Amino acid sequence: MTLALSQLYIGPLQYLPPPQIAATPAADSVPARRLLDPVYLAALLERFGVQYGNGDRRAVASLWSKWHFSALCAHGLAANLLLERDLPLGLDELHLAQSPEGQTTGLHLLHAGRPLDELDGLSRFATLLDGHLTPLIEALASLTGASPKVFWSNAGNYFEHFASALPSHPMASPHGADEAHRLMASRQLADGRRNPLYRPVRYVEPNDAEAPRRVRRLCCIRYLIDELGYCGNCPLECRRDARAAKAAS
Repeated sequence: MTLALSQLYIGPLQYLPPPQIAATPAADSVPARRLLDPVYLAALLERFGVQYGNGDRRAVASLWSKWHFSALCAHGLAANLLLERDLPLGLDELHLAQSPEGQTTGLHLLHAGRPLDELDGLSRFATLLDGHLTPLIEALASLTGASPKVFWSNAGNYFEHFASALPSHPMASPHGADEAHRLMASRQLADGRRNPLYRPVRYVEPNDAEAPRRVRRLCCIRYLIDELGYCGNCPLECRRDARAAKAAS
């Protein structure tokens, strides 16, 4: 199964480094559980924030989470949707590769995953949601004062991105990503809880012949760092552009 996992990194995943798989994590890897330590997390965000002049801590945490959630969703969804395997992404099992700035650059897995217990879209992503995202987002929000919705929006943005990209993978089945989209279309999870990944992205039809514009449901607040401004999928910028177009018409 290790070989099968390594074979995923083609097509839309060709630029991603495959995760490292070993029963003994690399000495320079970081146990993901450390992210829940407020002292460690604060130091990590301060180190990451240097490149942004240690600007608004909420925005710095949001930017850090984007890199982290991108890696998490890319590898997790690839194995889940293409191989029907549940990678060990829980905070107690996972180790992280980090850049000198503290950015998550790769994953160190203890094994190549287990066959999914559930194939239903409302429950098959439980390890990702409950084992990693939920406790980490609570820690980030508690430390920085940013709304948990900001971090869930970041996670949902990458979840939707990879769920939409993976059908073009050479190993994808015709309806392999349907359950991921079913999750994002549901207001509730299988146990009745509110689904924090509900409709993270919408596609706005333009007035001309251009392709639909992909817009996040919520802003990632990166604009709180002056030199960055809005991202390319920002709902605030989308509304501003719509108002400008209406005024010009």
